[in-house]
Amino acid sequence: MIGFLVRRLGQAIVVVLAVIAAMFLLIHVIPGGEARAVLGPRATAVAIAQFKRQNGLDLPLWDQFLHYVWNLARFQLGRSPKYNQPVLTLIGTRLPKTLILVGLATILALVVAIPLGIFQVVRRNRLEDYVLTGLAFIFYAMPSFLLGTLLILFFAVDLKWFPVEAPQAQSVGGILSDPRGLVLPVVTLAAITIASFSRYMRSSMMETLTQDYIRTARAKGVGPRRVLWAHALRNALIPIVTLLGLSVPAIVSGAVITEDVFNYPGMGKLAVDAALNVDIPTLLGVTFVITVATVAGNLLADILYAVVDPRIRYAAA
Repeated sequence: MIGFLVRRLGQAIVVVLAVIAAMFLLIHVIPGGEARAVLGPRATAVAIAQFKRQNGLDLPLWDQFLHYVWNLARFQLGRSPKYNQPVLTLIGTRLPKTLILVGLATILALVVAIPLGIFQVVRRNRLEDYVLTGLAFIFYAMPSFLLGTLLILFFAVDLKWFPVEAPQAQSVGGILSDPRGLVLPVVTLAAITIASFSRYMRSSMMETLTQDYIRTARAKGVGPRRVLWAHALRNALIPIVTLLGLSVPAIVSGAVITEDVFNYPGMGKLAVDAALNVDIPTLLGVTFVITVATVAGNLLADILYAVVDPRIRYAAA
């Protein structure tokens, strides 16, 4: 078990370092360099030289990389020229809001997708199964910006049940105090995840129900309901645990689009605004935090997988 976790941790560190190296290289392939991108096309040579000197861009490339890694290790992500604030401060105010959105969407997806997948197994090859399968394919293929726009037009503009925009409060408490404003963004982000999770849950449950221990339980006279919920469910959830960690990048990327559609003041909206305003320090800081969160999500999925499935612990030992 310890060896398994050490290997996964080592792989996570390698991935983070590879992303940091890619981010560093992207800074140096920007046309005109970072100084020209930040200061604008009308910046003078004196201003560019001063910017490079202040930010260490006049040092040798390997020295710049070491300084870059050292600053990231201390979470010194630079200063935003647009907001005139440290990037870490901007992320600190936006990250909790994104965690609320992503957390609520993920919880909703699990609460809906798991029973939905089980229901499809119980009613497999019947009308209900075919209808739910068709809906799952539709939502899985639908871009989040299109789904969000359709929900706004129908539920906000036509029916006026929910506001067009997400909550605009600056604090987490203010965001949570407006649950009506959170409904459409959460549903938009959760719908695609529900479609994916329910399909995996259906396949996993069908495979689990063919195992020998399930046939043994049925032969002993155990009722169908108890076989389904007490014997099959736990093992059927093992792939979902792994999928939950692997789906973190898709959920986060969906949050970027969803936050922009609903003008939600989270990390995704911050990244879009930074890209539009050529705010390179902010954009790279958001990319770094999302990378760490994605790697941490995958590492957590590996740990939970080993906890849920004893065979992983035995194989690692």
